[in-house]
Parts: sequence; structure tokens; C-alpha cells
Amino acid sequence: MAGEASSGTFLQGLERGLAVIRAFSASAPALTLSEVAREVGITPATARRILLTLEQLGYVRTDGRQFSLTPRVLALGWAYLSSLDLGELAGPFMEELSAATRESCSIATLDLPDIVYVARVPTSRIMTVALGVGARLPAYPTSMGRVLLAGLPPADLDAYLADLGAEPLTDRTVVAPEALRAAITAARADGYSLVDQELELGLRSIAVPIHNSRGRVIAALNVSAHASRSTPDSLCRDFLPHLHQAATQITTALTHRGPL
Repeated sequence: MAGEASSGTFLQGLERGLAVIRAFSASAPALTLSEVAREVGITPATARRILLTLEQLGYVRTDGRQFSLTPRVLALGWAYLSSLDLGELAGPFMEELSAATRESCSIATLDLPDIVYVARVPTSRIMTVALGVGARLPAYPTSMGRVLLAGLPPADLDAYLADLGAEPLTDRTVVAPEALRAAITAARADGYSLVDQELELGLRSIAVPIHNSRGRVIAALNVSAHASRSTPDSLCRDFLPHLHQAATQITTALTHRGPL
């Protein structure tokens, strides 16, 4: 920074203003002028000018003694979020989800008749097929596919099922159109879909929808686990609450980012 400052391209006032904003935290949500000056390492006079400027701009409020941030500060963070694609935006939430469940998690979107992976956090190899961003799988035997199909308009779902011609991938795969419709309807009513070894023997997965700011289903988030260390009941009991939490966080971030 010293080189930039000496070249005349570095704005020390901006640096100090951002440092003042960063001085506030969960453990210090309100600070006096002298506390801000001490935390940032600036004079009280400088701290006063910065705080009053931030107050006039709507980023800080004061009760006459202490200063605190306003929700307008969030706009600075959402500006960054608006530049991210879905996979990048969801990454931190997916990392937390994977750590909480100790299993792989993924996000996919619908590109009929397939789902397309847009983000993935693997923990161990549990499928014979290598999956990564851009990988495609048929929608009908996957938990994410059924969640996404549940978000289709009725006419689009009718057309999909009429043209599907599903083939059994394992002896558990649901292929009959009316049985698939029932599974998709259940996913819509329940708010999640659980698939038990229909895509591949030994693989269980559970998925929930991700919505945009208008409430439309735009993606699905899942957790996958090997059948040897999971049961359908354990997926619902142990994983579903974490899935719902992560999906809510991603949906909230998308809502603040803007229309998708």
C-alpha cells in the first residue's frame, strides 16, 4: 500500500472509511467515537469526520453517544453477490452443508430431459460416474430432478412424462409415468425428494428446491450418501434440516442479489 500511496493512486480517506465500517462487529455492534478511533488507529477528529459522513450517507446511525451500522451497509456486500453465478454464490453454504453432514452435496438446474450440475462439493467417491460442473444425468431417477420437475407448470410436466420413455437403471428405478407423477407430486407437497438407489445401487440422495426472488424453483440442492452408512429415515432426520437451512440461505442471497 505504501508504494500506491506515494504514487498518488491510493485514497487514504477511503481506506480509513472502510476500516471504520469494519470496526463494528457482532461483539461490538455499537461504539463510541473514541472506541472507533482507538480500534482503527486514527485520531478522534478523523474518526468524527468519517462517522458523520457515514451517518449523512445512511450507513451509520447514532444515539448521540454511540454509533452503529444501518442495514444500508448490506448493499456493499450484495453488490459483490450480484456479480456471482449460482455456483459461486452457493459455495460457502454448500461447504457448511457438507461439513455438517460429512457427505457430498450438489446443485443442479433443469435442462429437460436432464439435470445439469452447476456446483458440487464432493467428500468421497460414492458413484461410479464421475460428476462435476456441467455433468448431466436424467431427471426422472434423481432427487434433484424430481424436485425440479415438481416446479414445472402442469402442461410442461405432462409433456415431459408423455415423451419420456424412462428406462430402469436399477431394479428400484421408478419408470411408470403415473408412478413418476406420484413421486413428483409428493416432492411438491413435501418440499423435498428422497431417491433410494434408483439411479445407482448403493446410492441414496435427498434434495430440496432453491427459489428465486419471485418464488420460482430455479435449482435443487441435494446430499448424497452411500446406502451402507445411511437409511431413508436417517436422511430425513439428520440431513433434511441442514438441507432446508442451506437452501434458505442460498435463496435469501439470491433474493438480495436480484432477479434470476
